[in-house]
Amino acid sequence: MAIKAVEKNSASASKWTPDSWRAKPAKQLPVYDNEDELKIVENTLKNYPPLVFAGEARRLKKALAKVGAGEAILLQGGDCAESFAEFHPRNIRDTFRVILQMAIIMSFSASVPVVKVGRLAGQFAKPRSDGNETKNGVTLPSYKGDIINGSEFTPESRRPNPQRIIQAYNQSAATLNLVRAFAHGGYADLHRVNKWMLDFVKGHPMSERYRDLSERIDQALAFMAAAGITGESSQQIREVEFYTSHEALLLPYEEALTRVDSTTGEYYDVSAHMLWIGDRTRQPDGAHVEFLRGVKNPIAFKCGPSLPVDDMLKLMDILNPDNEPGRLTLISRMGHDKVEKHLPELIRAVKKSGHNVTWSCDPMHGNTRTASSGYKTREFGNIMSEVKQFFDIHYAEGSYPGGVHFELTGQDVTECVGGAYKITDENLSERYHTHCDPRLNASQALELAFLIADELRGHYVRKRDAADDEGMKV
Repeated sequence: MAIKAVEKNSASASKWTPDSWRAKPAKQLPVYDNEDELKIVENTLKNYPPLVFAGEARRLKKALAKVGAGEAILLQGGDCAESFAEFHPRNIRDTFRVILQMAIIMSFSASVPVVKVGRLAGQFAKPRSDGNETKNGVTLPSYKGDIINGSEFTPESRRPNPQRIIQAYNQSAATLNLVRAFAHGGYADLHRVNKWMLDFVKGHPMSERYRDLSERIDQALAFMAAAGITGESSQQIREVEFYTSHEALLLPYEEALTRVDSTTGEYYDVSAHMLWIGDRTRQPDGAHVEFLRGVKNPIAFKCGPSLPVDDMLKLMDILNPDNEPGRLTLISRMGHDKVEKHLPELIRAVKKSGHNVTWSCDPMHGNTRTASSGYKTREFGNIMSEVKQFFDIHYAEGSYPGGVHFELTGQDVTECVGGAYKITDENLSERYHTHCDPRLNASQALELAFLIADELRGHYVRKRDAADDEGMKV
């Protein structure tokens, strides 16, 4: 049976509670055949410890406010959909590593702080364009992520199973334990990250550029060491702030992990630091918008080419009524051939409205195609094109392109075609491991980091030159 909405009278329509979403129309939620089993799981989860803490979410919100003000850049990345079968510390480590390497390229090359947010420790649910899938005349529910059902095409696997929610929580907790150890236990020391860079570039087509950057970082670290700033003396050298995020799709899971913060008395969803609403569930009167309007985490929603300006303005009013900086991120996901047509009017409408938002670019979801071999893939050139257009359009409109949002992995996969190693459609079957959408591999992700660094460096050089010119006039 479907997750049923609870009855609410019109007098309390504007009052928010963790379960008020149940009175709203909900898209993309699974149909469970045993509501009692689901309720038992929800009640169990309500007694489990938080995965993240409200104070951490507030720190991220402050960092995102700096991104929105043009003082930092947001780097958000990780798996398309986390997997129970591929759960391994090596995979977590490799994704963490590639995000840190991207961050150091962007930060050092453009002299700008990078806010690092992973798509992990909770990214288990995926919306689908069709609720059912048919093979050889057999129709079953579509795979919607391991927190809901399995990818194997069998009736038992495709049955939405509430017990998977507990497994997803446990895996998220284990993932967070490891990520916290990496971020604060010395693994993220700048000296170590730079050595990863040197190890990575051996035999790489772009090795000269990587090596040049690595040598400059080494020189900077040596200078700081001479000045007494080392990993032993400075927390900033040996540790990083690393946050988690996922799409808040499975609302029973999110509700069960929503708690009152003891220091502020406000509600936080303690399943992740940052949560977002997808392009298919961003209806202003829908359940997902209703849920996220009431939690105090930093939140986001996806802006696809079908998003009307009026709906975007309504969403901003609903989700950030106090116009709080850092609260709301708008994630553009247009497609390289649609961004120029649709993005400028959204930017202009935001500027005219006076809303405080942080902009980010997801160049993945609008650029998916099916290869002749049947594999879903994405063209690296199209991904790069959308990122560059995103930056160019923002600068032309007098807006700040605050961040990027990638589906990526640290594994050496062949899922997106192109890049320095020139992966082709014929190569896709070699190491195609994703359970859902194609991801950038480490090499492709680092190439993109250099592109973003170039765009940022040009912006900050122009900004400094303009300030110098203004100073000379004075």
